[in-house]
Amino acid sequence: MLLDLDALQAMDAIDRKGSFARAAEELGRVPSAITYLIRKLEGDLDVLLFDRRGHKAKLTPAGHELLSEGRHLLYAASELQRRVRRVGDGWEVELRIALDTIISMDTMFDLVAQFYEQGPGTRIRLLTEVLSGTWEALLSGRADLAIGTFSSTPGDTGMASGYQSRLLGEGELVFAVAPSHPLADAREPLTPEVIRRHRAVAVADTARNLPAVTIGLLGGQDVLTVPTMQAKVAAQVAGLGCGNVSVGHARPFIAAGLLVPKLLSESRVSGNLYYSWSTAVRGKAMKWFLSRLDDAAVRQALLP
Repeated sequence: MLLDLDALQAMDAIDRKGSFARAAEELGRVPSAITYLIRKLEGDLDVLLFDRRGHKAKLTPAGHELLSEGRHLLYAASELQRRVRRVGDGWEVELRIALDTIISMDTMFDLVAQFYEQGPGTRIRLLTEVLSGTWEALLSGRADLAIGTFSSTPGDTGMASGYQSRLLGEGELVFAVAPSHPLADAREPLTPEVIRRHRAVAVADTARNLPAVTIGLLGGQDVLTVPTMQAKVAAQVAGLGCGNVSVGHARPFIAAGLLVPKLLSESRVSGNLYYSWSTAVRGKAMKWFLSRLDDAAVRQALLP
């Protein structure tokens, strides 16, 4: 093998300390061992790595290039060793968390920051889904934990075994339109017949195999479909349509006069949301996030 981590480590120490002797002292080895490593590497690569003239060992251009890239390898090797040790202690290599777009990403980032403070070595992968897409991410194995599922089980698929769910909280919705929208000045409560005449804005269910879910749409109503709850609010602020939006997402726009809340004669203004996970994942990272989700304040903060 031409490249040896011990030799790269020796090169790094020589460059930082300025001499073979000081590098040997830092690494706890005799100078002759350091000299052997470097000479062997130079022989294997057939290139001079250090200019040994003068009192200080200096990298040649070839040596500089090798060490510049070699330090990435040293860091990667160190990270790998640390990660392997942590996995041996029960931490997952990676934990994948699917979030419905109704979930507060700021709160989720706070949780991830707290998790990193534990020094777990577990990589966190966050992905966003909508409606049935959160359950599908679990069932397909793309996620280990899903936050913001709209049901405690994945519908009538018969695949609930191997998964658990707990109540996250109540997702409150408010029907809102832009001040310029025709419904802004319409008499309340709005009836389905009146609403049906106007375009709705809907967030697309990201499920591809599970049955798609829609909330608040009326038969025969024109629909503008957008990818996220944030996009839905923006579209309604722009006057492109009407519909129910998360109270937390809508509140600042209502306060600023950019959205007008409207009362409905028939409306489902809230619904339970859950967090669900695969029971096959039993590592410390999953246990940490589940323990934080046991906190009512955390659950409330995740629902903006």
